[in-house]
Amino acid sequence: MRPTQAEVSISGKESPPGTATSASGFKRVSSTPRLVVSVLVVSYKTVKLTRQCLGSLSAGTRRSYEVVVVDNASGDGTAEMITREFPTVRLIPLQRNVGFARGVNLAACHSTGEYVLLLNPDTRMHPGTIDRLIDFAQAHPRAGLVGGRTLAADGGVSHMSCWGRPTLWSLLCYATGLSTIFARSSFFDPESLGPWKRDSAREVGVVSGCLLLTSRAVWNRLGGLDERFFMYGEDLDLSIRAAGLGCRPMITPDAVITHVLGGSSSGVSRRVLTLRGKVTAIRKHWTPWRAGLGVTLLVVGTAARGYGAHAVHRLSGGRRGMEALVWRTVFDDRRAWSTPFPAAVDGLEGPTAPEELRLPPNSPLAVAGDPAENGATPCGDSSLA
Repeated sequence: MRPTQAEVSISGKESPPGTATSASGFKRVSSTPRLVVSVLVVSYKTVKLTRQCLGSLSAGTRRSYEVVVVDNASGDGTAEMITREFPTVRLIPLQRNVGFARGVNLAACHSTGEYVLLLNPDTRMHPGTIDRLIDFAQAHPRAGLVGGRTLAADGGVSHMSCWGRPTLWSLLCYATGLSTIFARSSFFDPESLGPWKRDSAREVGVVSGCLLLTSRAVWNRLGGLDERFFMYGEDLDLSIRAAGLGCRPMITPDAVITHVLGGSSSGVSRRVLTLRGKVTAIRKHWTPWRAGLGVTLLVVGTAARGYGAHAVHRLSGGRRGMEALVWRTVFDDRRAWSTPFPAAVDGLEGPTAPEELRLPPNSPLAVAGDPAENGATPCGDSSLA
């Protein structure tokens, strides 16, 4: 099978069919023909949602596809459910929660498709979505990363399929509350991309990892996800690095999913992880003085929301108590999120030391030379399975 136009134009070279290559160069060769697309899912304590997600996939494409699920030690029967109800799914059950980025990279290294599709377990595929993503990627080879349109559980449009990259201006608007007062304003809330309802094809700064398609060639050039991002922020980092390769990430409104936001995290933990992911990306890609100012603006904005929500709570007679409590808790926990990963708290199972998730130097899967700059590791760390 010949590579697609997107693979050739971005990479300049093609990989042999059935060959999966990690960021560090480790190759795992499959004896079976290359499939068109590999759907990669990382699950964590979402057994009911994961069942719905996997059950909806067959409606998404008429092309050949495979599904690889990494279960992050859910302990809620997810792995057993997949084995029992979806025997064709390639399941990789882990003994501990290694995070989203590491889980996706592990799934990718056990896949063979010409395209890889990152998909959250708390999503439901609409008919033809995967085919429309691939068709769009082939028609727009310079995009590199392609996302779709997400709907909330109630059927309304969710704006979380994509957003703009953070800038000092967007963080200043966050710190001063302008992005909240003038929500969906293109000027005061630029990361939201304004009032756009995701109903037209366009370039975007960031494609969300809840639904993200890319060719194997681009994935290999990027080296997968940066595993220092335990959860959240990895798609921001991936989009920035893709743009550095000359890609122009895009959204197509014709590819639709329903997304139940935060199936693996909620409340305080989700906001803490989101903020820490953004801090990590800022520290990685911005100059030190600019990153320092950006993090300060995030802290100020969180304080404003915490104390502002508390004031509203009191003025409203207690009707906004939960919102006030969440933001105050996030602000009080600022030391946990205002420094970047890997010294992160996962917000789900307690401390996680990313250094412990790396392959040991004498591992038979380790290869000579430094790993890719983005932090991805070789395929197939069997000690986690």
